[in-house]
Amino acid sequence: MKKIITLFCLQFFLFTQAQEYNSSNIHSHNDYVGSLPFFGAYSNEAGVIEADVFLINNELFVAHTAKEVKQHNTLKSLYLEPLSLKLKNQSGKVYPDDKSLILMIDIKSDADATLKAIVQELRTFPEIISNKSIKIVISGNRPLPLQWIAYPEFIYFDGRLNENYSSEELTRVEMISEDLKKLTAWNGKGVLTQADLQKIQTAIKKVRDLHKKIRFWSTQDNVNTWMTLMNLKVDFIGTDNVAALAQFIHNLKTTFYQNTEFHTAYVPKNKQAFAKKKPKNVILLIGDGMGLAQIYAGYTANKGELSVFNIPTQGLSITKSSDSYITDSAAGATAMATGNKTNNRFISVDENGTPLELITQQLAKKNFKTAIISAGNITDATPAAFYAHQPERTYSEPIAYDFLSNPSDILIGGGIKEFKARKDGKDLSKLLIEKGYSFSEKFSSLDTIKNNKIILLDDAAVVSIKDGRGDFLTKSLEKATTVFSKTKNPFFIMAEGAQIDYGGHKNDLEYVVREMLDFDKLVGQAMEFVDKNPETLLIVTADHETGGLSLIDGSITKGYVQGSFSTNDHTAISVPVFAYGSGAHVFSGVYQNTEIYTKIMDLLF
Repeated sequence: MKKIITLFCLQFFLFTQAQEYNSSNIHSHNDYVGSLPFFGAYSNEAGVIEADVFLINNELFVAHTAKEVKQHNTLKSLYLEPLSLKLKNQSGKVYPDDKSLILMIDIKSDADATLKAIVQELRTFPEIISNKSIKIVISGNRPLPLQWIAYPEFIYFDGRLNENYSSEELTRVEMISEDLKKLTAWNGKGVLTQADLQKIQTAIKKVRDLHKKIRFWSTQDNVNTWMTLMNLKVDFIGTDNVAALAQFIHNLKTTFYQNTEFHTAYVPKNKQAFAKKKPKNVILLIGDGMGLAQIYAGYTANKGELSVFNIPTQGLSITKSSDSYITDSAAGATAMATGNKTNNRFISVDENGTPLELITQQLAKKNFKTAIISAGNITDATPAAFYAHQPERTYSEPIAYDFLSNPSDILIGGGIKEFKARKDGKDLSKLLIEKGYSFSEKFSSLDTIKNNKIILLDDAAVVSIKDGRGDFLTKSLEKATTVFSKTKNPFFIMAEGAQIDYGGHKNDLEYVVREMLDFDKLVGQAMEFVDKNPETLLIVTADHETGGLSLIDGSITKGYVQGSFSTNDHTAISVPVFAYGSGAHVFSGVYQNTEIYTKIMDLLF
C-alpha cells in the first residue's frame, strides 16, 4: 500500500508542480553540437547553456573530445562574443523578459590551467561578468573545493553529491549534479522502480537540505523522461533538443487539466425492456470531434465515471469522406443525415452538388416530430447537415434560409444573425413566426415557451462551458422530449456537443475535457429518458476526432489528466458509436458512418 501511495504522490507532483516550469529550467546539454550553437538555445531562452572546453596552445576550444576540436570553434567566438552582443543590443538584459542565464563551462582538459585561461578570457568581457543575471558555472574537471576561494567571485561551481563542502565553499556552488545512471538503470520508458525512486528522492533531498538546485546528466531525452524529472521536481532538465522541450513546457498549461466539478454517471436501469423491440423514437447525440481519447480523458477527469461508458452496446464508425482520407464535419454529418458519403465542405449534397434527401425530411413525411440542437452556431456544418443543402459549409445565410424549406419542429442553438441580421436584409424570424413558430433570442425564455414549434437562437448561451454556458444542452434536450412526449407522434432529435471540437482545434485539454463532461451529462439524461420510455433508441457518436489527442499521464483517483496533441485539425481515426434502447444491438461492429443512417431507417421502417 505504501508503494502505491508513493508512486501516486510522484505522479500527482506533475500536476501540482509542472506548471511552475518554464524555459529557465532547460539545460542545453552539449549545446555546441547543435546546428546553431548558443543561438538555438538562446532563442528558446534556455536557463543553462553548456559548452565543453579544451585548453590547447593557450586557446579555449569547444568540442566533445579533443579529436573533434575545430580551429574556429572557440569559447570566445561561439559563446562569449554572441552573448556580449546580445547584452549590448538589449541594454544589458540577458533575455527580453529579464530571465537569468547560466553559462556552464565543462572543463575537459587540466582543471587549474584551463580555469585560469577561462578567467583571463572572461575578464575581456566585463559586460558579462558584471551582469547580475548571468552566472558562469564550472563543471567537469574542477579544482579542489578548498581552492575555489582563490578564483574571482564571478566564478561558480557545479557541485557533486559525493563531495562535502564547508559553508564557505558552499557559497560558490550554484547547483549540484549527478549521473542518473549511478542511481538507476531506467531507460526513460514507463515508471521508475520503487527502489530506484527512493534512491533518487534521497539524492534530491540531500541537495534540497543544502538549499541548492539539482540536475542529472545521462538522462534520456524524451517526453516521459522530462515528465518524470518534473514529477521529481528536478530544477534543470537536460536536453539535446531545446526547441522540443521548450515547446513541451510552453504547452503545459493547455495540456493539463485538474477537474474540480464531478458528476455521477448514469447507470442503466431497464436493460431488459428493450429486447426484440423496434424503436419508435430516436435520439442521436453527436460529440463533434469526440474520439476515444477525448472520452477517456473525460472518464479520467471524472474519477472513473462516465455515463457513456455505461452503455452496453458499442461499435466503431469509419469517417472518411468521398474526397479525403480525413473527413470534416460537413461530410461526416452528411453521412449520418443522408446515408451518403460526400466531399468535405459539402452540406447534404452529393459529390456533384445534387441535394440528398435528409433523414429529417423523410421522417417528417411519416409524421415524426424533429428537433435539431447544437451548443454552437446552428448553421455550422453538423447541425446544418440535418436541414440544409449547400455545396459549401461557410454559406451561412443560404444554410439558414434552407430551414424554411426543410423545417424541424424545434431548432435551438446560436446563429441569430444568420436568421435576422442578414446581408440580404431578409428577416427569417418573421417568416418563421408566420409559419407558427415561437421565435426567441433569449435562452432564458425556454421554459416559458408553450408552443410546440420553437426556434431559439441565443449566441450568448452557446459560449464554452469554461465561459459559463451552463446546462444549455440538458435543458434543451429536456424541452424537446417534454414537448414531443405530449403528442402521439414519434420523434427524432439530433443534439450536438459542438465544442469538444473547438477545444481540439485549440489544442486546449481543459476545453476538451470540460466540454466532454458536459456532453456526458447530456448522455446520462438521454439514457434516463430511454429507461422511462423503452420505445426510444439512443445513439451516441462523433463525426470525427479532432486534435490527434493522446493521453500521456493522468490520475483517475484525483481526476487530472495530461494530453498531447498531434495536430490542430481533424484526424482519420475511427470514432466510437454507443447505442442504448430498442434496436441498439445492430450498432455493434465496425462500419462506415453512412451505416448509422441506414441502421436507424431499417429499425424504424
